[in-house]
This record gives sequence, structure tokens and C-alpha cells, in this order.
Amino acid sequence: MSTVLHTPPQTPAPADDDLAALAARHGLSVSGARPSLPEYVRRLWARRHFITAFATAKLTAQYSQAKLGQVWQVMTPLLNAAVYYFIFGVLLGTKHGVPDYVPFLVTGVFIWTFTQSSIMAGTRAISGNLGLVRALHFPRAALPISFCLQQLQQLLFSMGALIVILLCFGVPVGVSWLLALPALFLQFTFNAGVSMVMARMGAKTPDIAQLMPFVLRTWMYVSGVMWSIDKLAKNDSLPHAVTIALAANPAAVYIDLMRFALIDSFHASQLPAHVWALAAGWALVAGVGGFIYFWKAEETYGRG
Repeated sequence: MSTVLHTPPQTPAPADDDLAALAARHGLSVSGARPSLPEYVRRLWARRHFITAFATAKLTAQYSQAKLGQVWQVMTPLLNAAVYYFIFGVLLGTKHGVPDYVPFLVTGVFIWTFTQSSIMAGTRAISGNLGLVRALHFPRAALPISFCLQQLQQLLFSMGALIVILLCFGVPVGVSWLLALPALFLQFTFNAGVSMVMARMGAKTPDIAQLMPFVLRTWMYVSGVMWSIDKLAKNDSLPHAVTIALAANPAAVYIDLMRFALIDSFHASQLPAHVWALAAGWALVAGVGGFIYFWKAEETYGRG
């Protein structure tokens, strides 16, 4: 007697279109899918309280283990300024021909530190917070923006020491000091945009964070933090294109705007042509371009 085995009929796998229709019928969507750009902006704005609270908490915790605590927020850039003054101002003589060199230098160091710290923190915004990214669902742009906001809060806290230094070296209080507010706003927008670019790159290649200190150090040396770009521009030893590139450097633009706002001996003639348009242009290109660049990879963060 023979036994005939019957193979059950194969059920064809549902097509992708059928699955999509089934999901749509039951109100299901892809987990972590990238929303549209307007919807992403709306969600990010809804998380604005989280962004400010996260930035404040990170700032408070940054020096919580140090005995001097928040004093290091002021001491770190001041110590850097002291080192730069000795090396560049005294040994290399860059202070000659620059009025109010100490206020000039300290302002440059404080403003440059804002950009440097924002970009470094942004580079690690995703790769250094994978636990948070994987545990909670929120617009990932909130992280690099909150780190930039943290650095802005730190700068504002340190501005008290900067004002004391300016007054001690005879720089009078002037109406032009109000120009510091729009200058800082434009710089914050620029910093946030670059930070979002670096956050996406750092999320894919974490080793970029090891390279960034060298890149930023080089950028600092060509940004006129310790020396006057205007004085160098009057020297015929450099090609004209190089001096224009140095003056249009976004870091140098924001540093010079703050010097123009705070130091009365720093005149408008020392600023590059159309400096406010240049500052706004850099902020717009970096802010909008960096935001869109980061948003395009939203669904990839924390995966893999």
C-alpha cells in the first residue's frame, strides 16, 4: 500500500503594494520615518522647552565635579587669552599697531571659543548620545541645537568677565554695545547650522571627532583671533585674493563685528565691505543649508 503525500498549496507572499494598503487602512506608518520639512520644523518647535532645559542641564553638569564649578566657564577662555597674549602679543609682536590689544584679544578668544565649542559639541551630538536617540522619539536636530544653545549660555555667562576687562582697560560703555545682540544671533545661527552638518557626519563616521580639533585649530589661526586681519591686508606681501578670503572668513566676520560693537578704537574702516550682509549671508547659508542637510538623514540616526 502506498501513501501519497500532498504538499499544501503555497500561499503567495503579499505584494509590497498590498502591505502598504493594509498599513494605510489600519493607520500604521513606518517607525522613525522622516517627516516632511514643514512637519519636522513644527515638531522641533514643539520640543523647544526640551531643548532649553537640556542645554541648561548640560551646562550645569559640565563643571559639577570641579571645585571651582562654574568659574571655569570664565577661567578657561581667560587662561587661553593669557597664553595667546604671551606667545603672539609679546613674543611674535602682533600687538604692535593694534590699539587696545588686550580687549581686542580677549574679545576674539571669547567669540572664537563660542564657535569652536559649538562645532565640537555638535560633532558628537548624535554619536555621543546614542542611548537617548534610541530610547526616545524626538526630532534629532534638537540635540545639536541644544548643544549650541548651551555654548551660547556659557558665552553670556562669561560676558560679565569680558565687560570687566573692557572697563579696566579704559573701553567706555557705548550705544554700539547693543550691536552685540544681532551679531550673537547671527553667529548662533551659523554655529547651529555647521553643528548640524557635523552632527550628521559624526553620526556616520565618529572618528571625525578626533580630527576636528586640528581643523578648528587651523581655522582659529586664520581667523584673526590673535592678530589684525585689517593690518595684514595693508601689507602687499600677500595676494589680494588671500586677504579677501581672510576677511570673508565667517569666524573672522563675527569676531570683528563683536570687536566693532564693544571696542571704541575698532572702527568701521577695519571691517570688510558689506559686513552685516556678509554675516547674515553666512548665517542663512549655514543655518538653512545645515538644517536641511541634517533633516535628510533623520531616519538613519541611531541605527546600525
